[in-house]
Amino acid sequence: MEKHFELDYTQLKDDCIPADFTFQTTAELKPLEGIVGQERAVKAFDFGLAVKMKGYNIYMAGPSGTGKTTYAINSTEKMAQTEPVPSDWCYVYHFQNPRNPLALRFEAGMGKQFQEDMAELVQLIKTELQKVFRTEDYENQKNELLRSFDEKRNDLMEKMSQTAAEYDFQVKTTNSGIYFMPVVEGKAVGEEEYDNLTEETKAAIEKNSQIVQEKAGAIMREIRELDKESKKQVDQLDYKVGMFAIGHHVNALLEKYRDYDRVISYIKAVQEDVLENIAQFFEDEEESDEGLSSLLPMLNKKPAEDVTQKYKVNLIVDHSETKGAPVVVTFNPTYFNLVGEVEYDNEFGNLTTDFMKIKGGLFHKANGGYLIVQAQDVLSAPQAWEALRRVMKTEEINMDSIREQLGVVAAPTLKPEPIPADIKVIMIGSNYYYEMLSQYDEEWDKFFKIKADFDYEMPRNDENSWKIAQFIKRFVEKEKTMEFDVSAVCAIIEYSSRSAERQDKLSTRFNHLAEILCEAVTWAGLEQAKLVTAEHIKKTIAEKEQRMQLYEEKLDEMLEENVIMIDTEGSEIGQINGLAVLDMGSYAFGNPSRITATTYVGKSGIVNIEKEARMSGQTHDKGVQIITGFLGQTYAQNFPLSLSCRVCFEQNYNGIDGDSASSTELYCILSSLAELPIRQDLAVTGSVNQKGEIQAIGGVTHKIEGFFDLCKKRGLTGTQGVIIPASNVKDLVLKDEVVEAVKDGVFHIYPITHIDQGIALLMGMPAGKKNKTGNFPANSVHGKVMKKLKAFDKRAQGEEA
Repeated sequence: MEKHFELDYTQLKDDCIPADFTFQTTAELKPLEGIVGQERAVKAFDFGLAVKMKGYNIYMAGPSGTGKTTYAINSTEKMAQTEPVPSDWCYVYHFQNPRNPLALRFEAGMGKQFQEDMAELVQLIKTELQKVFRTEDYENQKNELLRSFDEKRNDLMEKMSQTAAEYDFQVKTTNSGIYFMPVVEGKAVGEEEYDNLTEETKAAIEKNSQIVQEKAGAIMREIRELDKESKKQVDQLDYKVGMFAIGHHVNALLEKYRDYDRVISYIKAVQEDVLENIAQFFEDEEESDEGLSSLLPMLNKKPAEDVTQKYKVNLIVDHSETKGAPVVVTFNPTYFNLVGEVEYDNEFGNLTTDFMKIKGGLFHKANGGYLIVQAQDVLSAPQAWEALRRVMKTEEINMDSIREQLGVVAAPTLKPEPIPADIKVIMIGSNYYYEMLSQYDEEWDKFFKIKADFDYEMPRNDENSWKIAQFIKRFVEKEKTMEFDVSAVCAIIEYSSRSAERQDKLSTRFNHLAEILCEAVTWAGLEQAKLVTAEHIKKTIAEKEQRMQLYEEKLDEMLEENVIMIDTEGSEIGQINGLAVLDMGSYAFGNPSRITATTYVGKSGIVNIEKEARMSGQTHDKGVQIITGFLGQTYAQNFPLSLSCRVCFEQNYNGIDGDSASSTELYCILSSLAELPIRQDLAVTGSVNQKGEIQAIGGVTHKIEGFFDLCKKRGLTGTQGVIIPASNVKDLVLKDEVVEAVKDGVFHIYPITHIDQGIALLMGMPAGKKNKTGNFPANSVHGKVMKKLKAFDKRAQGEEA
């Protein structure tokens, strides 16, 4: 038999040996600083941090576990320490439009100081006003003022009485007002007496009454004007006295905040409001009303209102303790967490609010700095993305009530003045979210102009291997665990290479490595070891896999009991062992599968039974079409294909996709046509193109190990093995037991580049080369296939005739 090229055991994995390092344990190492194997992403990220223009927000793309979030936080915090502390922000009462609270900006720390200063000022105002308005001097001035107006009022009332007397009327004053009673013969006449008067007398009284009413109306207007003037004079006195009492306190505050124009305007507005409403500061309660209201139940009485409420300061951003620019990290970016909200109180069934119930959000905290969010979290929270993009677009934080927009709450709402926003957003997520947002949001590229693309793998070289050792040291220091010896470091590097499924690559998903380190430390602790060794790493990996192997074990049982029929010895026509990978999410394993083909005369071509049963994916369907192209290119240059063929993955009930079995299916079809048996001790994987070239596939390591495990359980015969694409050799990171079996010559791995090499291996006969006439040698696989196809064509033509 022809000797076929097979791989040497040294080609099946790239061993990491302790001699590659100069240390014995990680105690001799310094912990890793920064991140490993992400030079492109780090360069992009750092550049994005340096650009301070609009739209240069950063999207960090890549698989989970590559250190995106950790690097983003560490690098951003380092940058933020060198940047200035942003402004404080306060909301205050808007005296002209109470529904639109004003936003005041202060230098860092001054907002808290202003809040305290205003509280102190209001208390001083309250104290000083209560003091000054209780002084004897103020009472004398006010009494003198009121006395002069009372005299004038009394004179007018006397004038009214005299005028009434001239026309035989008497003035009567009651709580309900002033009225006139007629006087007849020096005596006031009541209603009953009036009815007894003569008509002539009544007529005279009516006439005089109209005259008195007109003259009294004029006098009453004078009295009202006098009362207005009296109130005006008292208010002016109160304003003057109040200004004298509080003016110097207000002036001190105006001087302190002279550099803040809007603050100056606000303080002056406070002063004016205080002086215009001085009475609200007096604690003396009015005399109790003995009327009906005093009989109402206490439950109907509202609590006393805080007259100083509108002079308070709502400090929503306080940077008095902040060092550098803020870095806000959130994993719960709901709309209200981002934007903030206006809270409500329930008073006797009515919802009420005011500017002091405005609560700042993460946008306010991150303003002037950085906001780090996860793409999935933002897209999972209703209205969160809309809120984020609005801030990035408008560069202001607008606290519009989402409840009002949705019509959820029918209550008075506030519309606080928007605050200018200067926030660099760092969004972390997968490429899937990046592409989705890029497709569905036409302004996406305006918002996130920097993409830091994190790779899932990195080159396996001395530098990166050394950094993995330093990563282990950082883990030791962070978690305060025992040290790892050099053999454990080598085992971790080999595991990282296996995770990357490449001999020349290492995985950058360091959270997976950290899981192995955590569990290895636990196993070492249970054994009371002083160092974590390679044996602990290997035990951790084995135990971790064993915990997830339930489904694999169930399949193995069915294979052993021949419930799922797979042959590992002998040979069969039109039957071959294919290889697939079952991915369970966090665990994947190889699974052999029997593929069969039947061929006969007809015109239907190759029929994929999986497709007919709607269990085939698009890529698998494409592979079947490629096989048709190969058959036509190879055999049907001089006559048409008159072929009907059925290809099936036997006992497959879950569907199949991918083209990695296209070469396997082709071998099976050729075996059926040539009527040559295929070795069942070999399994095959590999994609084929229309020219018969074997192309690389994925999961080659798992596929080989899946068939090896089955052969091992049934007993290795020494002839068993797997045919793989030669381009996949670099992807081999096989388990030690497979490597040992190959080393001992009891298992074989054959790399091939063309379908003809696989034909010779599987069928024990040369594939054959075309001669100048376009025919193949009769004693070759291609020759036998062409002979069969010609016979099919003749029969088909005979039937047509």
